[in-house]
Amino acid sequence: MATAGLWMLLVAAVLMVATGLPAWILLNAVAMVAAAIGVAAGVVPAALFTALPSRLLSLLESDLLQALPLYVFMGALLNRLPLAQALFGVARRALARTGAGAPLAGLALGGLLAPMNGSVGAGVSMFSHLLHPRLVQAGVPTAHSAALVAVASTLGVVIPPSLVLILLGDAMMRAHTEALNATHAAVRIINEQDMFRGALLPALVVALLCAWVAWRMNRSRGAAEVPAAPRASEWITAAATLLLISGLLGAVTLGYLYAVEAAAAGGVALLLYALGARLLTPARLRAILRDTLAVTGALFALLVGATVFTLVLRAFETDRWVADAIGALGGGPFTVLATVLGTIALCAFVLDAFEMIFVVIPVVMPPLLLRVPDATWVAVLTMLILQSSFLLPPFGYAVMMVRNRLAHAGHALELHAYARACMPFLLAQLAVLALVLVFPRLSGPGPEPIASAPANQPTPSDADLSELLRRQLEAPAPAAGGQK
Repeated sequence: MATAGLWMLLVAAVLMVATGLPAWILLNAVAMVAAAIGVAAGVVPAALFTALPSRLLSLLESDLLQALPLYVFMGALLNRLPLAQALFGVARRALARTGAGAPLAGLALGGLLAPMNGSVGAGVSMFSHLLHPRLVQAGVPTAHSAALVAVASTLGVVIPPSLVLILLGDAMMRAHTEALNATHAAVRIINEQDMFRGALLPALVVALLCAWVAWRMNRSRGAAEVPAAPRASEWITAAATLLLISGLLGAVTLGYLYAVEAAAAGGVALLLYALGARLLTPARLRAILRDTLAVTGALFALLVGATVFTLVLRAFETDRWVADAIGALGGGPFTVLATVLGTIALCAFVLDAFEMIFVVIPVVMPPLLLRVPDATWVAVLTMLILQSSFLLPPFGYAVMMVRNRLAHAGHALELHAYARACMPFLLAQLAVLALVLVFPRLSGPGPEPIASAPANQPTPSDADLSELLRRQLEAPAPAAGGQK
């Protein structure tokens, strides 16, 4: 029953699409049913259920998770206070001479706010409400506006230091630890800062190419009308907000601040601004706290569900089966890399970024890093393949969510026109993916040795690597580490 974990994942994915229930409910339900069947069949030990509470407590003690509610709180403040509107209005006015002021302003706002949204789904919800009506009002066709919303919602996958990259960096650190423990390679373990620095240049190129595509698609149309000049107070508010958010995010990316510190400082600064400007009414405060608790609760519930799911998956020894299957692949490291990235792309059609990080990455990354040791390069390729998969029409996660969201709001969206509007952005992202694949140095200098390996140490074969990983997987999975 080693493949039982794969069937669990398939059943969970089908139920997510068929029922629309939250992922954490389905992950827990599928895991519990599978565990009960495994115990009844004598394949899974009954002690698995007694080990679950300690595993969850160990996971939730990670100081890295403190950044989640603080990031979400900042995003809720920006969304509920008239700051996002001020940023969009000022950016649209500043970019009006390009002939595509509104689309470019929408992408800029997405690049600033998407890292704090919590997930692609949360980004779609926010930008469908914030950007779509303003883009349509500015004369942008509905299909183009929907494509811009989808693209803006996925920018948090690649722009550091987003929540997605924080958690992906932590997952890659644990996977890299497993791989190095198996191979005894003398290189430094990847951490979140490596992830941020590796993602910085590819994310910049993705953002510039998306801006160029938005300009080419909309410059001939122009705006329906010249936007009114913002008041001086709006210029000041927008400039101060831009400096605060970009400064804090830049400090985290460059390693001057931890994500927790930056998010706490940003949240306090925005809260003080709201109090000083008398914008924080009781109703608005309740809405901000409700949004923060809802998104944070969903993230932690998903984390718990994914932990239960992966624990049962490991009990069936599916992770060892996957490791053996990846180790047995022929064709060299590139074939292994292409196979794993293709698997991630397929899973991304039905799973959000956090679900991928919590459920899929811990299973496929350790055996991949045995064959492809550059963990930063692999992590950057993973984030790029995730973003591209989310935008692949008509089944991409972000594409479908935007279409469903607008349909529920009463906005008709013609699928063919929508797919055509998404394709140039997708091609731009695939071009960046190809560049990073061909030129690994774009994601950083590669693994850093921490000691010289003995000259007489033989290079392990693929069979040796598979056996070493099998032994490593017999030990309990390490708890999520803190920030580095």
